[in-house]
Amino acid sequence: MHTSNDAYLQSLLHDDAPHGDLTTHTLGIGPQAAQLTFRARQPMTVCATEEACRLFELAGAHALLVVPSSTSVAAGDVLLQAQGTAASLHRAWKVAQTLVEWTSGIATATAAIVAAANGVAVACTRKNTPGTKALSVKAVKAGGGIMHRLGLSESMLVFAEHRLFLNASPADTLQRLRQAQPEKKLAVEVADVAEAVLWAQAGADVLQLEKFTPDAVAACRQALRDSPTTPHPLLAAAGGIRADNAAAYVAAGADFLVTSSPYWAPPKDVQVTFRTAP
Repeated sequence: MHTSNDAYLQSLLHDDAPHGDLTTHTLGIGPQAAQLTFRARQPMTVCATEEACRLFELAGAHALLVVPSSTSVAAGDVLLQAQGTAASLHRAWKVAQTLVEWTSGIATATAAIVAAANGVAVACTRKNTPGTKALSVKAVKAGGGIMHRLGLSESMLVFAEHRLFLNASPADTLQRLRQAQPEKKLAVEVADVAEAVLWAQAGADVLQLEKFTPDAVAACRQALRDSPTTPHPLLAAAGGIRADNAAAYVAAGADFLVTSSPYWAPPKDVQVTFRTAP
């Protein structure tokens, strides 16, 4: 699993202490030898321990990765250890802790939906907080999810907000897109079963069923079975997908689930313990 580059991690350290650590410097404790341990306070799917270790190293300490990203741990399990001067450990402490807590919250929430989906793919949207995409993607992958779209540049998804500006028929619209971008799948977001059938007959590869209930997904699946259109597009249930309803959407016939909910999951709690060193 990828690790954020040093330039990015250095920028996080600089943002937190652009002119040094005033408290540690003023107390005069910076040169003293110290050790530090991260432990999980609760069960979680871990993420960004690699970044946390590297942050300590960039601050001048030595770090030991105990648990890599995507590992499920129990309360009390050790995640990483670091040793160095008190100044180096204090410099990276809160940035590293916060990264692990925040990304582990996303990873754990993703893992819960993945478990409920029971083998059906869980794809997270591009609706992560701006500026956090790289670590948000890492957290989704750590939880067993995949990315629905990384951004606007690499995939096509035709929304009603696009269609507002079109005069062509659905079939002509998709044919134009397919001719211009022959390598890309053509996905269309639809609001009801009638729209789903219309765009399926036009040749969509994927129908994104926006805020359909499980019953509406089942009705859409049946309507496509009754339609002469072949091959049938994939059905992506999207909007309001969570761990407590994922199984219902799968049972209704969704081919995969699209969700943003892991991005808003509460962070997990990491206990940080300092010790003086000989």
